Amino acid sequence: MRPERRNTIKVLIFFDVGGSMDPFIRISEELFSAARAEFKHMEYFYFHNCLYDYVWKDNRRRWAEKTPTWDVLHKYPHDYKVIFVGDASMSPYEITVPGGSVEYFNEEAGAVWMQRLTNIYERVVWLNPVRKDSWDYVPSTQLIRELLGDRMYPLTLGGIEKAMTELKR
Repeated sequence: MRPERRNTIKVLIFFDVGGSMDPFIRISEELFSAARAEFKHMEYFYFHNCLYDYVWKDNRRRWAEKTPTWDVLHKYPHDYKVIFVGDASMSPYEITVPGGSVEYFNEEAGAVWMQRLTNIYERVVWLNPVRKDSWDYVPSTQLIRELLGDRMYPLTLGGIEKAMTELKR
């Protein structure tokens, strides 16, 4: 029997679901399946468009079984690496303004939550399934890239490789 060779990096993965991410469901599922096989310590959560005060584990039960984002930030220590998977396509207000969420009235802007997360976790990357040559034309994508210190990578084999290199630095 071969010894287990899964990566010992501890990782949190946040998947954007719904809306403009619907065309990327299959590739996101494939990434999730590969990540589960790769990482020994992996936790995942779903969000919609931008990180706010709640995330969830089961998209079908997102309204009934929400997890406060604060609970996630307090439960998983700072040595976890964070991967976001999403197209970063939304109204800029969803990032910059309290109440900007399209689903409910969020008390604090998404940028506040992204800043909290990056203050706790030193290694954070965003994998974007949209073609990289269009990123500069989408204001929300530019904002997310800026919030993450330009650590957005295309959801391609090369982009994933670069993102993993960034996480391991």
